[in-house]
Amino acid sequence: MIRFTPLLLFIALLMAGFVYAQPDKVFASHVKTIRLNRAGDPLSYPIIRLNSTDLLELHFDDMDGGVKNYYYTIQLCNADWLPAQLNYFDYVKGFSQVRINNYKASSISLTRYTHYQAAMPDRNCQPTKSGNYLLKVFLDGDTSKLVFIKRMFVLDEKINVGMQVTQPFNQQYFQTHHRMQIQLETTNFDVRYPQQQLQLKILQNFRWDHMISLNQPTFIRQGSLQYNNENTMLFAAGKEFRWLNLRSFRLLGDRITKQQNTNTAFELFVKEDQPRLPRQYFYYRDLNGLYVNETIDNLNPFWNADYARVYFTFKPKDGLGYPKGDLVIFGQLSNYGDDPDALMTFNADKGIYEGSMLLKQGYYDYQYAIRTEENGKKVYNSTIPEQDAWETENTYMVLVYYRELGGRADQLIAVRQINSQFNRSLR
Repeated sequence: MIRFTPLLLFIALLMAGFVYAQPDKVFASHVKTIRLNRAGDPLSYPIIRLNSTDLLELHFDDMDGGVKNYYYTIQLCNADWLPAQLNYFDYVKGFSQVRINNYKASSISLTRYTHYQAAMPDRNCQPTKSGNYLLKVFLDGDTSKLVFIKRMFVLDEKINVGMQVTQPFNQQYFQTHHRMQIQLETTNFDVRYPQQQLQLKILQNFRWDHMISLNQPTFIRQGSLQYNNENTMLFAAGKEFRWLNLRSFRLLGDRITKQQNTNTAFELFVKEDQPRLPRQYFYYRDLNGLYVNETIDNLNPFWNADYARVYFTFKPKDGLGYPKGDLVIFGQLSNYGDDPDALMTFNADKGIYEGSMLLKQGYYDYQYAIRTEENGKKVYNSTIPEQDAWETENTYMVLVYYRELGGRADQLIAVRQINSQFNRSLR
């Protein structure tokens, strides 16, 4: 019988969680256009309420075509996305694996692929606890054949959250940043040690790469906790995302300059992009970095829509490349810079960055960011190519986690979304 010392057990748990500490990973290059959202709302975040009839939709395309045996499972994680120390059947009612049986081969399109979709939670795989979950899709019922991992959330709402976006007082950030203010109403919910039992995660435009994490309330009052630290609750505001209309490959969008087609593929060339000016701001409605697959050709966007190789160019100031870091295409279309195709290459002869991505018909938001590494972690900074303006419209979301005294997992007890420009609740 093998015996584990506390040190060995800690190391084993740490190594087991390390792979999943950074979710939203794609391990197979032949799988494209992975979407997970609430049923019927392609621009929503994958959050469902515990013990409700809420459903999520999973969609993805296998560019190899044919039929493969895809399965999925879910794993409960803590607020830091490390696996919760619970047995699988402590947080799931049903089976440990579910096969994805809904698939259809593409038709009409030049590009051949097989589209897979699933509605979840399946009746044979129901989460029984709130919190962060990893959706893991794999082949042939073998969890070692991971294809991709996506985040999803189960909410058990227990407190009310007030959230506001304001302009910072500090003149250094007054014109370029957004300041968050949050209040938790705890009158009907007993939190004895908020510094130890509560965690808040604040996201800008659903980005986890520069999420703000809070444990310490600024003020503790009877029935409420306030978080409004001027120094730690700031986001660079950015500017409105650039757009790309690929709803039709016959009627080209306004930002496509050229099209080259063969008998098997489309190639589209986007207008040359340039850095934005520091203090110049124009408002237009965007998707805050998201995209939606749709067509204007009266086609089903899931298995009738086509793919195109889309070419991007970016001309930096004075035609000089950025000496520190890599320029990437940033947004949901590139898995927020993590897709290998997001990386752009600097052409010294032309003084421009060049890159391309395989994209399905739809409407896309994107921007450019400079990627560097700090302490082994990828950091994305869009301030240099895009600049920042206080007036920018962004979506902010706060997730509130609670752990019972002696508990072994973090519960998701509140979620709130607001819009920075209109300062109103979204959902």
